[in-house]
Amino acid sequence: MTTLADKIISFNQSLDYEGELPDGINIMNPFKGNDDILGVSSSFYRKYYDDNNPRHLILGINPGRFGAGVTGIPFTDTKRLTNECGLKYSGKETHEPSSVFVYEVIAAYGGADKFYNDFYINSICPLGLTISDARGNEKNYNYYDCKELTEKMFPFMVDNIEKQIAIGMLTDICFCFGTGKNEKFLRLVNDKYGFFKDIVALEHPRFVMQYKSKYKPEYIDKYLKAFSLII
Repeated sequence: MTTLADKIISFNQSLDYEGELPDGINIMNPFKGNDDILGVSSSFYRKYYDDNNPRHLILGINPGRFGAGVTGIPFTDTKRLTNECGLKYSGKETHEPSSVFVYEVIAAYGGADKFYNDFYINSICPLGLTISDARGNEKNYNYYDCKELTEKMFPFMVDNIEKQIAIGMLTDICFCFGTGKNEKFLRLVNDKYGFFKDIVALEHPRFVMQYKSKYKPEYIDKYLKAFSLII
């Protein structure tokens, strides 16, 4: 029997962007040319999604270099993968602040088993984006940071939202990580295609950790209150 895990893994394996990109912007696809990442992420999905129960979708922006860029799992760095999910990882250890916050929310929700039984996290743009600075150092980039980039990738992003819903996601509520440009874009897409009955936006985990860390308990409570809408 094909499970939700099988469908997610197949989706990850099929991810590819062959369209044009503005000069200086590159695609980061953790599932191409790295069997270790595919193996690690597959173990995660087989642990938490080895069934056919529908989940509520949470959409972030696009994968970062130290979270999904290394593990293949959105908002899960290697520390959280091993310490919170109990999965083996033998590569370089990474620490992503967004992952720290998300897993504090997960713990408050009741733990990883309970959380992932109810939710599936991915991104509006399921592939990472990077740009090099003046010194040649690679940095994370957001799909909405450049109008030309957003326009070029628009069909790709819409197509992959539709594919993820088809995997087995509920469409009464979609949760959006990001109350600024990410929410604005998702609402624009939803107004056009009618994917979800309602969208609930929450401050992005990175924003909370970077600018509002002393108010973190309040944001965790806000997340939990929003997630209680599915019950």
